[in-house]
Amino acid sequence: MIKTDVLIIGAGAAGLMCAATAGYRGKSVTVVDMGKKPGRKILISGGGRCNFTNENAKPENYLCKNPHFIKSAMSRYNAQDFIELVERHGIEYHHKTLGQLFCDNSAQDIVDILMTECDWAGVQVRLRSEVLKVEKTKQGFEVATSDESYLAHSLVVASGGLTMPKLGASPIGYKIAEQFGISVLPTSAALVPFTLHDHDKERFDGLSGISIPTVVTSESGVSFKENILFTHRGLSGPAILQISSFWQAGESVTIDLLPEYSIEDIVQQWRESHPKKSLKNQLATILPKSFVEAMVSQEEIIDKAVNQLCKDDISQLSDHLHQWQIKPNGTEGYRTAEVTLGGVDTDELSSKTFEAKKVPNLYFIGEVIDVTGWLGGYNFQACWAEGVACGQAC
Repeated sequence: MIKTDVLIIGAGAAGLMCAATAGYRGKSVTVVDMGKKPGRKILISGGGRCNFTNENAKPENYLCKNPHFIKSAMSRYNAQDFIELVERHGIEYHHKTLGQLFCDNSAQDIVDILMTECDWAGVQVRLRSEVLKVEKTKQGFEVATSDESYLAHSLVVASGGLTMPKLGASPIGYKIAEQFGISVLPTSAALVPFTLHDHDKERFDGLSGISIPTVVTSESGVSFKENILFTHRGLSGPAILQISSFWQAGESVTIDLLPEYSIEDIVQQWRESHPKKSLKNQLATILPKSFVEAMVSQEEIIDKAVNQLCKDDISQLSDHLHQWQIKPNGTEGYRTAEVTLGGVDTDELSSKTFEAKKVPNLYFIGEVIDVTGWLGGYNFQACWAEGVACGQAC
């Protein structure tokens, strides 16, 4: 049996950050992960360039039963702290919209930073090592894996959620929590595309790949201003992924297809400049032509000359374009979701150290806990902050 001060389950963003932080404190640290590579979700994130943080990350950008829980960790390790780490390693990066930061080269750069830091801190990383059993004894935590047994003073569970099962997602973290009587909140797929009912799929057949800048609003009143994207199965794009975290089965979402315009004002301008042109052709100057044609063919939008539109016509047009309602059939689920909503109840954890209140020296960090960020680097920033907070304490 190998003795170690700290055993961390999961070589992802939170686990590796925690490992390096604890290692630099002089702790002997071992990370076990069932995968072939460390940081598997990091490697595929951001289209392979890793949206590694967001300059605007604040506690308000996270969903959690206790909205105050993440404040302590994020105040002690913010986006600028991680940016400085990236710069110290000489990694080139660039800014995109809405505070998002991406690697110029590859997401592998971020994994390399974490692995280098772990190496410098003396951390042992054991891959292809599946956790089979966890027990707490007087000596500490005894953990049996597929290739070794460990005795650890502190156990950190950073095993991730249920998203992307092809990458080896596992419920092991939730099982460990339940084993020790720690509450786990219901989980669901978040930051995930919507699927549509068959009749809607037929309506939008042929629009796959069409993207439209919008504002999408949930029934609870939360809104996001970004693009939607039509797919073969339904709707995706940043605005849809964002709103999916706030959507409940059976609800509709409302989409403003022209957030930069007032259609009433636009029609008035067209009446003056192009009175005899058809509404369809005019709309195709501000919306994708194929989308306009689909709406006209389904008689959601009438096709008249602009100067023939009456007050009711314009009112209906405004409803269709500014308050377009869609009721999703569901989501694509964990297969394509970026994160898992829910998880280990944060009321069971210290917000300063992430230690379980009921079980001394047992910690939970990362996607396994009930802290879910918006799309755009927020979830990684939470992982860095949680990893540092836990690594300073475990």
